[in-house]
Amino acid sequence: MESMFGGGQVVMVIWRQMKAPLVVPFLRMMMYVCLGMSIMLLVERVYMALVIIFIKLFGKRQRYKWESFKDDVELGNSAYPLVLVQIPMFNEKEVYQLSIGAACGLSWPSDRIVIQVLDDSTDPFIKEMVEIECQKWASKGINIHYQVRDNRKGYKAGALKEGLKHRYANECEYVAIFDADFQPEPDFLWQTIPFLHHNSELGLVQARWKFVNSDECLLTRMQEMSLDYHFKVEQEVGSSTYAFFGFNGTAGVWRMAAINEAGGWKDRTTVEDMDLAVRASLKGWKFLYLGSLKVKNELPSTLKAYRYQQHRWSCGPANLFRKMVFEIIRNKRVTLSKKLYVMYNFFFVRKIVAHIVTFVFYCVVLPATVMVPEIIIPRWGAVYIPTVITILNAVGTPRSFHLLVFWILFENVMSLHRTKATFIGLFEAQRVNEWVVTEKHGDSSKVKGATKQLKKPHFKIGERVLMLELGMGFFLFTCGCYDFAFGKDMYFIYLYVQAIAFFIMGFGYVGTYVPDS
Repeated sequence: MESMFGGGQVVMVIWRQMKAPLVVPFLRMMMYVCLGMSIMLLVERVYMALVIIFIKLFGKRQRYKWESFKDDVELGNSAYPLVLVQIPMFNEKEVYQLSIGAACGLSWPSDRIVIQVLDDSTDPFIKEMVEIECQKWASKGINIHYQVRDNRKGYKAGALKEGLKHRYANECEYVAIFDADFQPEPDFLWQTIPFLHHNSELGLVQARWKFVNSDECLLTRMQEMSLDYHFKVEQEVGSSTYAFFGFNGTAGVWRMAAINEAGGWKDRTTVEDMDLAVRASLKGWKFLYLGSLKVKNELPSTLKAYRYQQHRWSCGPANLFRKMVFEIIRNKRVTLSKKLYVMYNFFFVRKIVAHIVTFVFYCVVLPATVMVPEIIIPRWGAVYIPTVITILNAVGTPRSFHLLVFWILFENVMSLHRTKATFIGLFEAQRVNEWVVTEKHGDSSKVKGATKQLKKPHFKIGERVLMLELGMGFFLFTCGCYDFAFGKDMYFIYLYVQAIAFFIMGFGYVGTYVPDS
């Protein structure tokens, strides 16, 4: 007991000696940096909110012409442009029939559309099933091509690039891209192609995603809230102000000339879609977002799949920013305002600052200040700014407003994972080019049935127990206890609740659980 007591005294002495000269100045500096980033994020959110309010009040001025195609007796079907539909997939056992069936069901003159299934599957059984499905549609008169590669070089970007090398693909004027879980409505091409056909400056028409399994579990509801803001606000603002918005990798139609002029698909990052969009935009091509056109798709319902997806979506943009920032600065074909929008608004604030400030400020700096009373975070920075930002984020999904507290806690936990991925991308550390295809389960009702049967699944510790999240939970709980005993600002309420959220996700009790077969 005496040795333990003596050891505790030594720790306290070391803490007192380090606190004033090192800890306090460092923590104060971090607080000011985080407050600055919070203001940047607040200004960005308020700006986008004002644009959306303006659109709601005065309507969206459509700059681009849309006119339906008219039959030409002399030209016949040749009056319609030739369209390629690409479906990249990898071991998509649960959804390949849905996506292929939806693509083959697209309404367009049969001799003016080509379906291309790009199968990178490594499972020979799945490859055989996909090929049989393609043959089934071919026997019905659909112009469908089943393409495979002998390697997975470049992953999705490599598959799309390889697919465009075929002669029949080069003859097409436009290319529509759908991931394996996307199911476009039959009139998708009639809604999008006329914009490209009548507006030569347009390089891309992007549709919105419609989530078929958003009600499957709390995890999918949280994702819906975040993604609805992306589509209803970020994409809408970028399109309406003719500034910039990124291609979402699927549910969009490209002009072949825009892809070729931009240099084609590149596999230098895990966000090949964003890469192509930025390069095409720097060449002067315009993009159009159609929020009224929705394409069904599936949200990842397991925490493991979601974390892999978020790593890719956070690491990739940061890495692309590192690779393209000087290219954007040197570009002479677009205006200075557009370059600033792409670098500052699109990349720096939304893809880097948003992740870092959420984790560092609310999960590290604020909790640490309860043990360092010399640092006082102003109430406007600790309460008012995050409240406004949160409300502005949540208005995209009014039906889930009652889940706002859960969404805040969820986003704070995920910010740990996203911040780590962002730094990996910025510094090109290990896992920078890690590509794990998001797990899909097809019909959500089947997943519910499967998970009900698996109430006590066997799992490996490393797969479900997340040590970083548990470590953060312990840190927040410790800070909460200290604040409860000695603090005056009642931060312990937030710290305890946030610690519980880290523990819950750290033990994997979020989303469905589908064990490996």
